[in-house]
Amino acid sequence: MAKRSVEASDSDRIEGFAHPRETFALQGQEAALGRVSRALRSGRPPGAWLITGAPGIGKATLAYRIARYLLAYGATDAGPEDLSVPQDHQVARQVAAQSHPGLLVLKRAINPKTGKLMTVLSVDEIRRLADFFGMTSGAGGWRVAIVDTADDMNDNAANALLKMLEEPPGDAMLLLLSNTPGRLLPTIRSRCQRLELRPLDDATLEKMLARELPETSAAERASLARVSGGSIGAALTLATGEGAALAQEADRLIENARDPDLLALLSLGEKLFRMRDGLEQFGDFLTQSLSDRIRAKAHAGTGGLERWVAVLGRIEQGFGRATGLHLEPRQVVLSTARDLARTARGGAL
Repeated sequence: MAKRSVEASDSDRIEGFAHPRETFALQGQEAALGRVSRALRSGRPPGAWLITGAPGIGKATLAYRIARYLLAYGATDAGPEDLSVPQDHQVARQVAAQSHPGLLVLKRAINPKTGKLMTVLSVDEIRRLADFFGMTSGAGGWRVAIVDTADDMNDNAANALLKMLEEPPGDAMLLLLSNTPGRLLPTIRSRCQRLELRPLDDATLEKMLARELPETSAAERASLARVSGGSIGAALTLATGEGAALAQEADRLIENARDPDLLALLSLGEKLFRMRDGLEQFGDFLTQSLSDRIRAKAHAGTGGLERWVAVLGRIEQGFGRATGLHLEPRQVVLSTARDLARTARGGAL
């Protein structure tokens, strides 16, 4: 990933690193890449893929790789088996510049009044698919649409997408990205081929971090790999900006769950309020840290973890609701701390 500045429209870009549409390397997802390659190069690909996996694991990078290949070579075996397209290829340049007429990317927009992301991917955005797939195909003969992420759709948008999936157009592919596919309508899931990306192993992550963060030590890269949950996106976020500090705050909240520091929590809430997407990031780190601890205890044979699994579910649901409704971070942090405290008093994790 070449370093560059953040563009206002790239809400999913990690500051200091290239956007997935500009990323040509895909590591650690050979099984998924091989499966989609066989489908595309056979000439009989499905009309829709549901690409699932944790945030920052490579879903968007794979989606853009599929898009470039289809727009450059079509559903043929004219291109390489790894679906790579040279960076100097006209299609690659157009995709990177967001100017290819055969590619449509739908995602939450930034509200011009608040400067923050819209809470949902609206039905109006999804309805753009009908016009896009109805237009004359481009020079490559294919049209590709990426929905990033399908989790962000409201009910009306999901129903509009379902109608599109029921009558798929020819020479077109829909790529739905999802962090939590279980939340999607079953009828949407059933009409897509699912492509599940797995967490990256520590060795692969450390290799990628050595390329992206050459100034860091091997020990630092090993630490980032260990706490990132198999996600290169999470590892890079931790290494830049406020990511590492938020991860430490999440660990501290769990470690001090029995006797939380009220003043520190209020200060944390203020910090999250000032940060763009701070509450969402903190929620991701908190649930990842708690999940890792529960998993480690389960592997060690520790019993009585049901209450911790239950609180993990409540925290995931609570932060998801709070992020969607833009709730006040201090109240969310305090209520989460109270829930953790009640659970910890029944036995520390």
